[in-house]
Amino acid sequence: MEISETQFLEELGIHIRQLREKNSLSQQELANYCNLSKVQLGRIERAEINTTVKTLVKIANALEIEPKDLLNIITKTK
Repeated sequence: MEISETQFLEELGIHIRQLREKNSLSQQELANYCNLSKVQLGRIERAEINTTVKTLVKIANALEIEPKDLLNIITKTK
């Protein structure tokens, strides 16, 4: 199955937001744990930027999950 980069980033952002909310964290709280700005985290969740692997590892660590699980998203065919 093929997925566009844009679609992947959108679904990754949704997945990060869902995991953050599941952990009862605000954007500011998660950003603080990751040493990111709230603006940057919001832009990741809204798929406005293509973030680095280093940042994804920080987010995964803050959410107490394996980085590979952060990328374990179900893609929808559009």
